[in-house]
Amino acid sequence: MIRVLLADDQSLVRAGFRALLDAQPDIEVAGEASDGAEALRMVRELRPDVVLMDIRMPVLDGLAATRGITGDGELADVKVVMLTTFELDEYVFEAIRSGASGFLVKDTEPEELLRAVRAVVEGDALLSPGVTRRLIAEFAARSKEPAAEGALAGLTEREREVMALVGIGLSNEEIARRLVVSPLTAKTHVSRTMVKLGARDRAQLVVLAYESGLVRPGWLG
Repeated sequence: MIRVLLADDQSLVRAGFRALLDAQPDIEVAGEASDGAEALRMVRELRPDVVLMDIRMPVLDGLAATRGITGDGELADVKVVMLTTFELDEYVFEAIRSGASGFLVKDTEPEELLRAVRAVVEGDALLSPGVTRRLIAEFAARSKEPAAEGALAGLTEREREVMALVGIGLSNEEIARRLVVSPLTAKTHVSRTMVKLGARDRAQLVVLAYESGLVRPGWLG
């Protein structure tokens, strides 16, 4: 059973999500929070698998609450999916840096919401093409001198290659076609790379790919 915590200051939004999620045989709503501080307290108390976190909330916003979750080693298994009104939200970059596993717009189709909850539990990042492009554009705009590549020393050449392709926004299927391997093999390489680097999910691989200098702004050209 996948346990979900809903964090949104709009009761109507929470009610709609609860009705959809509780109707699924493999998902249950563990609790609801109306602000970021309450969400953080409830995550520590309930240890849900997934938090659907609104970005803009009173008391403590979703970004700060997410940092509180991802910065706590005891909550390493909790995945955060940010909820936003617009896909290209100004806080996309900061939220991914804060450790969020992905984004959902609030008017997303019910099937997409359910797929997202199940996907992040499996360790997949939920980044739509639009969000991925936004994230990469932000890296390009804020680019600094890359950090030393020492953090990548434990990766094989193929894992570096796969990580670079993740960094430019390719899906497992696209990586498989590029490398002429099966999608399962591509997914295995991505998973092994995440484990070696201690990345929470695919979204953090994008961050690490840029910060290490493995991928550089402009490569999407």
